[in-house]
Amino acid sequence: MTLSFSMTQASPETAATPCAVVGVFTDGRLTSAAERIDAATSGAIQRLIGNGDVNGKLGSSWLLHTLTGIAAERVLLVGLGEQAKFDAAAFNRALDEAGRALSNLPVVSAICWLTEIEVVGRDASWLTRTAALAIDHQAYRYTATFKPKEKSAKAELASIAFVGEGADQALQQATAIARGVRPAREVGNLPPNICNPAYIATQARALAAEHAGVECEVLEREDMEKLGMGSLLGVARGSANAPKLIVLRWNGGGNAKPYALVGKGITFDSGGLSLKPGAGMEEMKFDMCGAAGMLGTFLAAVELALPLNLVCIAAAVENMPDGNAYRPSDVLTSMSGQTIEVLNTDAEGRLILCDALTYAQKFEPQVIIDAATLTGACVVALGKYASGLMSEDEDLAAQLLDAGSRTLDRAWRLPLWADYQSSLDSAFADVANLGGKYAGAITAACFLSRFTSGYRWAHLDIAGSAWNEGRKGLATGRPVPLLTQYLIDRCA
Repeated sequence: MTLSFSMTQASPETAATPCAVVGVFTDGRLTSAAERIDAATSGAIQRLIGNGDVNGKLGSSWLLHTLTGIAAERVLLVGLGEQAKFDAAAFNRALDEAGRALSNLPVVSAICWLTEIEVVGRDASWLTRTAALAIDHQAYRYTATFKPKEKSAKAELASIAFVGEGADQALQQATAIARGVRPAREVGNLPPNICNPAYIATQARALAAEHAGVECEVLEREDMEKLGMGSLLGVARGSANAPKLIVLRWNGGGNAKPYALVGKGITFDSGGLSLKPGAGMEEMKFDMCGAAGMLGTFLAAVELALPLNLVCIAAAVENMPDGNAYRPSDVLTSMSGQTIEVLNTDAEGRLILCDALTYAQKFEPQVIIDAATLTGACVVALGKYASGLMSEDEDLAAQLLDAGSRTLDRAWRLPLWADYQSSLDSAFADVANLGGKYAGAITAACFLSRFTSGYRWAHLDIAGSAWNEGRKGLATGRPVPLLTQYLIDRCA
């Protein structure tokens, strides 16, 4: 469950809360709320700063207990870094730390005064929504596959109030985005023996059942065979888990053409016969995070009852090697009729997406956006901080970049020039599924562009941003914030 958010006008000295959250900069300057607490407690915070116990370093926090003179049981003092450098990114990092610390405390609620801080170019609504999402993100815990434990007597954070006014809509948006991010993270984190294509289909059906106005259809292997989805089905041939093409629809926009969201849902990617190295292969359960992110975005849009039409398509497939698996040098016929020479079975994401993108066109969408953990090349180029964005539509690219900047779910645009297309030439088919040695993220997008001709289309490569690397890394839920903001903007 996501946290419960609210607004308050409480005073830091008199608020009877389990925890009051305030801030301090590295030069010892306190935020307004921290100053008032310091005055009410006869300089307790300034003494800690003077003694060197508190330094205001960004990303740090200090818990103060039972201060005399205030009603709060605890004060969480959050480091804000240098005041001259305090920007949107620093604010988000400070709230991340506040969320981390709060989630480790035995408190069910807290009041946060950090939303009173001024951030250049950001209004109260942005501050409140960003704070809520950062704290909720840190409050998430993955427990699905641990041994069941007796319910702990320790209190857990369930609600948080932010000081300010006029940001009720921001909290409504934060609640919806958080409700989209959490299940996107959860299904991303689940192991592939649980989260297979059938599981994702079950989750989609449950989403539809729980929300009035949502329609769900799941295409089975036989349906895809009739449609001629030879590319997607080729990838699925090596797995005992049958593929599913999941279609969710929200009709909140009358007769307007829909926005189509298409997600790559490879629930486990072994690489197929072009087997991946063993080291790090366990992270390939995250290869369905594109589909998870699109389902999460769809849910957020429905929670907000956005007045637009939306189609969400999740291509859920497992890429495995067996005697029936597709091979390098196979030629597949896609739903579009274009033939594809398979040079590497580990370049499978584009093979399922091309058929899903073609299927999306039956809904006559005004915009198609896909998200996929598509290429290691994008990780090399951009690391984990930015998703790769590729589009030939200047306006669409600008809108997505702006949405990413405002939500701090940032993307960086890479070129999609015709110059790169020749690397996909094949002597045996209309197109090869792999480019040359260089610009792998771009040539993968070039491949997809051949299946979106005539449509406004953008591709998000989230291979670096969808999860945190390492054995204890978790799914991030990106790009749910970016895409939800994009859809909100379309309703303005």
